[in-house]
Amino acid sequence: MTIAPLRKSLVAPRDLRKTGINPDFWYPLARSSDLKSGKTLGVSFAGEPIVLVRPARDARHEEIFALEDRCAHRQVPLNLGQVKGDRLSCDYHCWTYDRSGRCVTVPYLDAAKTLPNGVRAYPAREAYGFVFVFPGDIARADAVPFPQVPTFADTRYRTRVLDRRIDCHYSFMHENLMDMNHQFLHRSLMGSIRATPLDMREGEDWLEVDYTFNRAAGKQPVGEWFMIQRRHDGRSNDAGAPGDIMTIRTHYPYQTLKFWTAGSTDPALDLWNIYVPLDREQRRNQTYGLMMVRKPGLPGLMSLMWPFIVWFTNGIFEQDRIIVEAEQRACDELGGDHNQEIFPIILRLKQLLTREGVPLEAG
Repeated sequence: MTIAPLRKSLVAPRDLRKTGINPDFWYPLARSSDLKSGKTLGVSFAGEPIVLVRPARDARHEEIFALEDRCAHRQVPLNLGQVKGDRLSCDYHCWTYDRSGRCVTVPYLDAAKTLPNGVRAYPAREAYGFVFVFPGDIARADAVPFPQVPTFADTRYRTRVLDRRIDCHYSFMHENLMDMNHQFLHRSLMGSIRATPLDMREGEDWLEVDYTFNRAAGKQPVGEWFMIQRRHDGRSNDAGAPGDIMTIRTHYPYQTLKFWTAGSTDPALDLWNIYVPLDREQRRNQTYGLMMVRKPGLPGLMSLMWPFIVWFTNGIFEQDRIIVEAEQRACDELGGDHNQEIFPIILRLKQLLTREGVPLEAG
């Protein structure tokens, strides 16, 4: 695999771990099932409190909406308030806001008086079982493509929703998934796996790499066998047969993984991930994902296999969580990114994430 030289910059490179995620994209901030009818839900994006509101079923407009989670009056969280139709009233003095964030009622204010300023509203919509919010420049919301996950609606696949808090900067998550050389970490679950990068492609806001794998030692775990629905003995490249292929792609700010067994036209596994910063320093993230596994041909077999798949993937996720949180602690102790990275693909990925992100100092 040949990789072109890294792009040169006339200015000193910004520390990726001090680079904030670009807010001008659609981010899931909650699962749809967690936002009940006629209720609110307090969430956060990079330290900014946001309240999600689902109007009661008899409201004139039943679509969800999102507001700044601070009443303009005393800065009390609006998620403590009361939903009235498609309006939200603060629990303290009953200042009431519509879905645009405009203050429409102050009970003790004379009707002839000018109402005070309202609060910020965020574009919001539901898809894939998540509540998405556009936390950036509202003027750009309609022009920014909404994430597309076509396999989610494919009845040949069963989907597992991922929703985990990870105490690290979002960039560590991108690197962890993109760099398949870390299979040594998963040796207790998968045996000895050797990953070989085959090809790398990139554009202005994306980068992807193909891998193939060989098992040098150990047995294939049951969970992996059920996921790819084929015994993998490490010899899939023998006799000129096409091998298994995994393609991992960061298309900023989202990340995907697709795994094809040898000779297959449809992926056995299709994973979509996004890592949403929670705090202002962006050292904590909520990882949301959709893991779509192709169903076997025999009806009902997937239900029998599913507990093994969940157990296996939970083990992989937990080992990854422990290691990336350890990376974050080291970064904090050293006061920045002092990694001696040598893998060209990760060097390109870090360049992409830094270029597309925003300096934390600038908010």
